[in-house]
Amino acid sequence: MPAQTTATEKILRRFKGLRQHLQAEETPLFTMPAIWDGGQEPHSTACDIIVTNQRVFGYIYTTFPRERLFLDALPLASIRAVTLREKSFEPLFRELLVSSSKRKIYIRAPRQKIESLQAALRSALAQDTAKTLPDSEMVDTPLAANAQTQAPMYGKQDMRGTFERSPLAIVMLFVGGLLLEIAGALIWLVSQSAQAGLPLCGAGFVAVVTSILLMRQRRA
Repeated sequence: MPAQTTATEKILRRFKGLRQHLQAEETPLFTMPAIWDGGQEPHSTACDIIVTNQRVFGYIYTTFPRERLFLDALPLASIRAVTLREKSFEPLFRELLVSSSKRKIYIRAPRQKIESLQAALRSALAQDTAKTLPDSEMVDTPLAANAQTQAPMYGKQDMRGTFERSPLAIVMLFVGGLLLEIAGALIWLVSQSAQAGLPLCGAGFVAVVTSILLMRQRRA
């Protein structure tokens, strides 16, 4: 289709080096910036999400000041569920949970963007599923029934929780702890008194450690 071809060309022109990381007959269909959490890295990654006719993946490729490549992909054929998650304690972002039998990918972005991603992913999955379905005259065969059972499920999940355990609160706790440690160290140096700066350093250290433990609990 001409519109799809134009979109593909724009994506390939925008992302230098993307073409060499595509598989045979793979065509990019949609892209947007978001936060990707695939469980392979110790932290989430702000990157570009690219949906193709074969995969969905997070992508970063830069050559300056040094070459860096981030590409974490999930094949469309392996996706079993796509869930839009709305969190009461994260009003600015929505989360798309993409699940296969072996992995779970969390993609976070503002509401309008995440809904566009959901629509693009659903369209790509429908096209991918259609390729595996048999002809209409074979609909009643066991092969057709098995292909239909493999179609991804779509859902929506409202998540309730406290702000104290939200990612934003954890980041604020971590940054606040670092600021307390810096302030305590400066006061210690200026006053030459450990009694003046040590309490702030101690409080900052506790805040940083607590934020790290909370983040690990969220990932568990």
